[in-house]
Amino acid sequence: MAGPRVAGDDRGGKPRRTPLQRLFYWGAVLAVWGVIFLVVFFAVFARGLPDTSSLYNVDRQPSITYLDRNGALIATRGTQMAPPADLDSLPDYVPAAFIAIEDRRFYHHPGFDPIGMSRAMVRNLRAGRVVQGGSTLTQQLAKNLFLTPDQNMRRKVQELMLAVWLEMKFSKKEILALYLNRVYFGAGAYGIEAASQRYFDKSAKDLTVGEAALLAGLLKAPSRYSPVSESERAAARATVVLNEMEEAGVITAAQREQAVTQPVIVSRTLATQHAQYFIDWLDKSIRGLVGEPTEDMVVETTLDLTLQTDAERAVRRILDRDGAKGVQQAALVALDGDGRVRAMIGGASYADSQFNRAVDARRQAGSSWKPFVYLAAMEAGYTPQTPVVDEPITIGNWSPKNYSGNYSGNMTVAQAVAQSTNTVAVSIADRIGRDSVARAARRLGIQSRIGLEPSMALGAVEVSPLEMATAYDAFANGGRRVDAYGISRIRTPQGRVIYQRASGQSGQAINNPPLYYMNQLLRGVVTSGTGRSVAIPGRDLAGKSGTTSDYKDAWFVGYTGGFVAAVWVGKDDNTAMRGVTGGSSPAAIWRGFMEAALPRLNAPSIPNGPPMPEGWTAPDPVGDLMSGLNDGGVPVEPVDPNVGEPYVDQPTPQYQQPSPKQPVVRPTSPQPGYRDPPNQQPEGRPVPERKPDALFF
Repeated sequence: MAGPRVAGDDRGGKPRRTPLQRLFYWGAVLAVWGVIFLVVFFAVFARGLPDTSSLYNVDRQPSITYLDRNGALIATRGTQMAPPADLDSLPDYVPAAFIAIEDRRFYHHPGFDPIGMSRAMVRNLRAGRVVQGGSTLTQQLAKNLFLTPDQNMRRKVQELMLAVWLEMKFSKKEILALYLNRVYFGAGAYGIEAASQRYFDKSAKDLTVGEAALLAGLLKAPSRYSPVSESERAAARATVVLNEMEEAGVITAAQREQAVTQPVIVSRTLATQHAQYFIDWLDKSIRGLVGEPTEDMVVETTLDLTLQTDAERAVRRILDRDGAKGVQQAALVALDGDGRVRAMIGGASYADSQFNRAVDARRQAGSSWKPFVYLAAMEAGYTPQTPVVDEPITIGNWSPKNYSGNYSGNMTVAQAVAQSTNTVAVSIADRIGRDSVARAARRLGIQSRIGLEPSMALGAVEVSPLEMATAYDAFANGGRRVDAYGISRIRTPQGRVIYQRASGQSGQAINNPPLYYMNQLLRGVVTSGTGRSVAIPGRDLAGKSGTTSDYKDAWFVGYTGGFVAAVWVGKDDNTAMRGVTGGSSPAAIWRGFMEAALPRLNAPSIPNGPPMPEGWTAPDPVGDLMSGLNDGGVPVEPVDPNVGEPYVDQPTPQYQQPSPKQPVVRPTSPQPGYRDPPNQQPEGRPVPERKPDALFF
């Protein structure tokens, strides 16, 4: 017989749980399983976490600082670090700018911000793409210090874990200081102090409100918002930061207005973009000199920043002036008599194109190549007064023409050079041998391929401005061969010398009288020929213009005593400009640069070079002229000044038809005592001849 039922018993004698008891029970079960899940979850994601003991270690590439010949800073490449900035020494608005734009709730979250993350998630869902990030400043610091930039769930969880660890280990002030001293600001600068020095040439404690806003705006995308290459975008981003600062109460409306209206001046070092072509050129050779850098280095260069600025202004003025004529790009190289590069322009804009046209471009030289033809001729026995004939000539299936379409008949070599007469240059090269011309060009420093086709005499050879400046330097320095260079010394910041360029004179590449004759000929180009527009009163100048067929390339290469500059203009796509010749845009750039540079250089007259051979006497052009008059010769028709390369006629003596007793001299053998240097053979076999109507002038 069953006993009486006790209240609260439930078939097994267990008391029934109340709803509150059941809630606590299942809550405890879920909590236990939640803890287990979290332990397992964090154990899984904690695997592979970095060693946080490396918090204060900096893994960076060595920096290379480039100085000009006077010790002025040109650029710094690689990673730049500076001593950590003391947060207390910074104006209040500097750290506040970063908090306002990056993490407004920085002082109120434990390392991650659920409110900010939720707000960002909603905005991203509405936009259908990522338009706002939810990372806190502490999370960004954790990522920068310890993690890779990979975007995946594992890295995000690790970022959260490290952010909480940072908040537990450091105070908010310490975290902010770590952040400002370690974050990357672009241009190779890590930390607020390095960025301030790099962008504004000042300490971070001296930053203005506008400068602080610009640096804070950089962090979103340092290259996209660079004040150097993207100034308008950087200014717009800085304005957004200023608005956030005003809204957060960091600055007043008056301070914001002042910051907007006050210009932010970017460092002259970074703003001088054309000098970066020069630095790129050096950067390629440093590893060949010292190997892979393992420590910070200081490179003392040959560049003169004052001359570089003069070159930039000269190039920019003519590009702006002649842009309507299709002058889109320009290159300039200036060397002293020992081959030191004093200025280098590699293009119209380094920000738009880093291709260095001064070094890496190969463009046809046109008539700026002819000095190598005439040097070989002078070494073969010609002189400036040697009579020649401007007449139709055919070699194989090629018949070169003068630009004017006319032929002037009898003239001298000096006139042919000044007037850039094509037929004479082709005829002389054919008579003395185009291999002799190639050897002369090789001897002076031309390294590009030199074909032996007949059009080579008119500049159908692709060369760089650096090569042309190097080759012409021998005319400017007394006949010595030079190798262009830009590095004088490499040392550590502490002064230990790693590399020192050896001193010593270059070998003699041109002897006399050929050097004397060449300088005489190339002076004539400036005084009475196609380069007359570059003449500067009181200066001893010489050079040669060059223009290729269809106006695709235009050159002027000129020099004075111990200083040479080569200028090229054209288009990258190798299409034609509109009537631009070597005597126009390139000559204008050359003269503008030299007018500014010569007072600083205090350059002497063009040197005479080595002694003349015993018994040599200078030619007497006046006597030759009178002799021609006595023989009843007829004047030579000058080149039309209104066509072709600029040529201004002037009252100069007209050379006469030689009498039968004085036939036209067409020597084919070298002058006595001259020997070509060894191992100067041109490259390869000749390429197919150019089409017959190609014109070079």
